[in-house]
Amino acid sequence: MRWSVIDSPIGELSFAVDDTGLCRVSFQRLDHPEQSDPLLTRTAEQLTAYFAGELQEFDLPLSVRSGTTFERAVWTHLSEIPYGEMQTYGDVAKMVAADVGASRAVGTACNRNPLPIVVPCHRVVGAGGKMVGFGGGIPTKRHLLELEARVSFETLWS
Repeated sequence: MRWSVIDSPIGELSFAVDDTGLCRVSFQRLDHPEQSDPLLTRTAEQLTAYFAGELQEFDLPLSVRSGTTFERAVWTHLSEIPYGEMQTYGDVAKMVAADVGASRAVGTACNRNPLPIVVPCHRVVGAGGKMVGFGGGIPTKRHLLELEARVSFETLWS
């Protein structure tokens, strides 16, 4: 894996690529030497554009080699939640497992998401829109949701 780091409004983000695509995003600086790679550059550009409110959909090859069949199904569904919108853990459970009772399993899958932000687990909230659980912390989740809401509103009214 080849690693890089960017500064963002939510702090430093580390990310890694392999020969297939983006394979890891972390909400902290990890102790890996930074390297040069066209996909790392492209990822940094897209993350920067996302935080600037200029990018609503990532266009990066992804390389996910981990996860159970259920977790992968959740991650695929997360990628389909539109920018600026939210779903509850129960909503995702109904869509992926046809069982609202699988909402805890959805929460676990979100927690194990290797590509947060790019695979937008921050768009999944608790019942009634409650801010619960997020690997980057609740303030980070709130920041990402507020960014997307603001950009969506500005786009709608521009």
